[in-house]
Order: sequence, then structure tokens, then C-alpha cells
Amino acid sequence: MPQKSNNILSIIIPVYNEKNFLLRLFEQLKEHFNQNNIEIIFVDDGSNDGSSEILKNLKDKQNYKFAFKLIKLDINSGKGKALQSGIKNSDGDYILLQDADLELDTKDAKEMFEMIISNNDIKCIFGSRYLSGKLKKNNYFFNNLVGKFNSLIFNIFFSQSLSDVHCGLKILHRSVIDKIKLSINDFGIEIDLASQIVRNNFFIYEFGVSYFFRSKAQGKKITWIDGLKSFYYLIKVRFFDNSASTNLSIIYSSIYMAFVGSHFGMGIGNTLFIIFFFIFGSVIGIHFKIISSTIIFLFIFLGSLFGKGNGTTLAVLLFFLLGLLVARNSKKYFSNTKYSLYF
Repeated sequence: MPQKSNNILSIIIPVYNEKNFLLRLFEQLKEHFNQNNIEIIFVDDGSNDGSSEILKNLKDKQNYKFAFKLIKLDINSGKGKALQSGIKNSDGDYILLQDADLELDTKDAKEMFEMIISNNDIKCIFGSRYLSGKLKKNNYFFNNLVGKFNSLIFNIFFSQSLSDVHCGLKILHRSVIDKIKLSINDFGIEIDLASQIVRNNFFIYEFGVSYFFRSKAQGKKITWIDGLKSFYYLIKVRFFDNSASTNLSIIYSSIYMAFVGSHFGMGIGNTLFIIFFFIFGSVIGIHFKIISSTIIFLFIFLGSLFGKGNGTTLAVLLFFLLGLLVARNSKKYFSNTKYSLYF
């Protein structure tokens, strides 16, 4: 029978061509995490700039108290793959994900660690570059815009209120890690991770962190292409990585909401209303299964029987809101019963 680990914390750091930052990062880790019950796992993701040699030399010095693990991937496989490899080789009660490029401060990581171990109710903390009153340097408008927009879309899709889904500094309890199965190999791992945490009903807390932007000349890896790919991952994790019953609900709700939209506007306006209601219906289908979704549809239908012209539109909207309320309460009432699959 395997022995239980004595490590309270595993710090996983993916590394790809970060030779200019590794020595300073290592000194900061020794300053804040130099304990016998902590392991630090560096995952060398196919570096070819001398990072591999630096990591090996740091490990060989043994001038530290924490356990030092070094995982070498033969080819560059992406941040997601590196994190998955690190998680598989970790055994701490908590998992801390930390980037190697010093854009995020290890002092903040230590504060997050102290916060989570002092409160048993907290299982997951995400760092946020947008909540912080701490020191910040960021002059890359596009990356900043995409990050905030992606967080907004994520919140709409998953009924959350996160400010920074993409922040690379996160700490999770082992019980969270055991519930999820990561599969995305590149920077989309942040969206994959957040979506699976939410799906498994863990609450995500946020902690404001410092942020020191790194330019492309300084080795910044993420590009505008990754920004565009993140939109694809948002669609994938929300509309395709679902149970069969949820996918059925999405199709069902999208169709009847498109039907509702067909009653609004004329010409191109009518087409736009159909598209908008179709998309809105897909979001409804995510949160409500067949029966609760049907309740919403029935209330919309009842609303359409009242008034004329704009009066009908107002009646439909009012009955729609009433239908949402009834459907939500029905879903809550049946949530812990054998009928929850249908609500």
C-alpha cells in the first residue's frame, strides 16, 4: 500500500526557453518556499536555449530544503502538456501553478498558499491581474483586451464572475485536481482548467496579484493567434464538452428560441433577431435541461397570446422572465432527486 505523501504543497512550473529568468526565479522560490514539506516541479518543455542546463545545475547544487523534481519533455508540447505532466508527477495536498517568466510575483504565490491552508472551505484560488491594487506594468493593449473579453465570455457561458481566467498563478486543493481531466496542450489549458472546476461545482476565489508585462523581445510566448484560439476553446468547453443530455438541451432550446426570434422585426432585422435568439437559446440549454427549458418555452408561448404589436413583445418578455423564475426554482427543487437529469 503506497505511503501518504508528506508534502503539503507541489509547485508546478512549466519552462520553455526561460534562461534569462530561471536564476532569479529560483532565488525567489528559496526565499518564499524553502521548506522540507514542499516540492517544486520544473517541467522543461523542450527548451533549446540553455534552460535545461541551468535547471540541472540548480538541482545538483542542493542548496535548498524543498524537494526538487525535474521533468524533461523531448519536444516542445505546449504549456498545457507541461502542466499535465507536472500534475501527474505531483503528490502535494495543494497544487500551485506558477509561470517561469517572472511576470507574476512568487511573493503573491506565497500569500495565496497561506490563505488557502488557513481556510478549509477554500479549495481553489485564481490570481487576478485586474483586481490588484499592487504594482503593475502592462502596455500591451491587445493582450489585455482579449484577456478581459475572454473572461467576460467565460462568465456568461458558465454563470461566473471571474475577472481573469487566463492568469497563470493558481492554487488548487488535491480534491479539485482529482476531479478533473485536462486535455488541452497549449495556452487553452487555462480555459480548460477553469471550466472543469466550475463543472465539478467548486467555487473559484480570486486574489489580486502584481503583474510585470514581458514583451516579445524579452521572450513573450503568447501571441494574437493564441488569443483567437482561445475563442475556439471557449466554444469547445462550453458547447461540445458536455453530457448527451446537456447537448440535447442546447439544441432544443436553440431551436425554440430561434422560433421566438422569428416573430420580431422585418427583413434583415428579423434575421438578426433569429440569430440572436438562437445563440441566447443555446445558453439557456446549458443551464436548463429538457423539462425546465420546456417550462420557459411554455411561458413564452402564453405571453405571445396577449396583446398586439409592441404589447405582444412586452408580454413575451414578461412571461419569459416569469418562466425563467419558475424553471430555476423547479431545477433547484429537483436538484437532489432522481429527476435532476431532466431539470
